[in-house]
Amino acid sequence: MKELVRPPRLAPGARVAVVAPSGPVAEERLQAGLDLLRGWDLDPFAAPHVLDVHGALPHLAGTDADRAADLQRAWCDPSVDAVICARGGYGAQRMVDLLDWEAMRAAGPKVFLGFSDSTTLQEAFAVRLGLVTLYGPVAAGVDFVKNSRAQEHLRATLFAPEAVRTLTSTGTALAPGRARGVTLGGCLTLLATGYGTPHTRSGARGGLLLLEDVGERPYRVDRTLTHLLRTGWLDGVAGIALGSWAQCGPYEELRPVLADRLGGLGVPVVEELGFGHCDGALTVPFGVAAELDADAGTLTLATPALS
Repeated sequence: MKELVRPPRLAPGARVAVVAPSGPVAEERLQAGLDLLRGWDLDPFAAPHVLDVHGALPHLAGTDADRAADLQRAWCDPSVDAVICARGGYGAQRMVDLLDWEAMRAAGPKVFLGFSDSTTLQEAFAVRLGLVTLYGPVAAGVDFVKNSRAQEHLRATLFAPEAVRTLTSTGTALAPGRARGVTLGGCLTLLATGYGTPHTRSGARGGLLLLEDVGERPYRVDRTLTHLLRTGWLDGVAGIALGSWAQCGPYEELRPVLADRLGGLGVPVVEELGFGHCDGALTVPFGVAAELDADAGTLTLATPALS
């Protein structure tokens, strides 16, 4: 697995587009997120359809075509330095095939930030654009607007990424050891359901896989991990870092599932690295070379997330 191209870091005055490729967005939280970005001396704006709600499918932020158009227009706008998702939810899989990847490649590298359902887009950015993306708090998310830890870590990643090159676990090693590779990952369910589609990698070989999920009972996590094992998607993975498992049942019931399904891979596995659907979620880059030390509970980036 090769390192991907790192976009430039942000500077005061950078123009930031907020898009909604997935679920509908609460206007009050969107405005709070935009205000926070302005407080960071950025110049944010909401894409035209961010507050849309699909007439027949209210779990979507407007039509697939409009959500795709917002993302593509923002990405291809030469005045835009970063594109940030407003929230996760569901819907990115429905619009990712509508994007003009040739036009987006021609627009050059810039920051893309999302999480949860945006895993679909981050895989596509890696496959189609060869570009590092950020997995962290999104513009209309509770963590983004209310949690100082999440805010400070994201802000450092955007403006001074060399200051946040090591993430430290609050848990223990599920499997000991040390490994090097290129980071990839996101939401477990989205990675599994993307397998076999044109915009998702065929496997995690040579990678340091970062996994988390939300709202999946332990048996469902078992089922999804088993699927990835049976397909061979996990063959050759260098190491695994686990984030949060919010609303996935009591952790004492989930932990044995993670240990059982991942412990047999013979690679280091560290838990509770502090990214995902958790309070104070840290921002992690996908596509950067890193070292995972499961015994020390650390993930250390070989280079800053952004150039």
